[in-house]
Amino acid sequence: MDIDGTLLKWVDGQTEDYETITPEVYDAVHRALDAGAHVVLASGRSPHGMTSIADLLDIPREEADQLWVVASNGAVVFRYPPMEVVHEETFDAAPAVAAVLEHHPHALVAVEEREVGGYRVNRVFPDGELSGEQIITHVDDIVGDPVSRVIIRDPQATADDFLELAAKLGLHGTDYVVGWTAWLDLSPVGVSKASGLQHVVDKIGLRAADVLAIGDGRNDIEMLRWAGRGVAMGQAVDEVKEAADDVTATVHDEGAAVEMSRWFPQDS
Repeated sequence: MDIDGTLLKWVDGQTEDYETITPEVYDAVHRALDAGAHVVLASGRSPHGMTSIADLLDIPREEADQLWVVASNGAVVFRYPPMEVVHEETFDAAPAVAAVLEHHPHALVAVEEREVGGYRVNRVFPDGELSGEQIITHVDDIVGDPVSRVIIRDPQATADDFLELAAKLGLHGTDYVVGWTAWLDLSPVGVSKASGLQHVVDKIGLRAADVLAIGDGRNDIEMLRWAGRGVAMGQAVDEVKEAADDVTATVHDEGAAVEMSRWFPQDS
């Protein structure tokens, strides 16, 4: 399952209070666990931004194996708790970042700094958009070494601006995802939530056909196509819905819980 917009409701001016799991979602997750299903969180968030969601869901449960988590849009796969990175993909992001900054010279750039549970940034991001500490760093140093993911954000632009720019540039050597706003995630070619989840199912002896995936963003498209059953949240944009096998209710109407309850119903 995706996190933001799937398990958590998007709100304006995000705060820590935003990270709230509703009883409907919590109960549906635990009914799936009771039935013997594996629950895997898959997000564009960096690893340190995902462990708190696992804690809110109370997973893994006592005596259970470590949780599998797919972070950074598939570039990082880790077990929790404690956090143990078991797979990571990196790439040289400098050329792509330079190409984007030519067109958006005032854009914000961020790369995860796992050791401090935050990010190296060229300038501070708007409140609530990044979790953890933000360490001001020159762009050349931010992308001077191979990285698993780069975030580029321009509060003065739109998502359509970034979609047009990414298509025009081609961004050779990388894959990219544009978010709801002018938010661009750059990752290694071939890396997505689907590739991260493939690593997980290979390890636990399952197949993509065994997977129910639920998500709402453009970074969920590959995952929804890959899974045996891919379900888009009701508020997703059309291209996400078109990639899915089905569409559930919106996040405000507990769409993730609605879909899980089809397969893991409440006792009558």
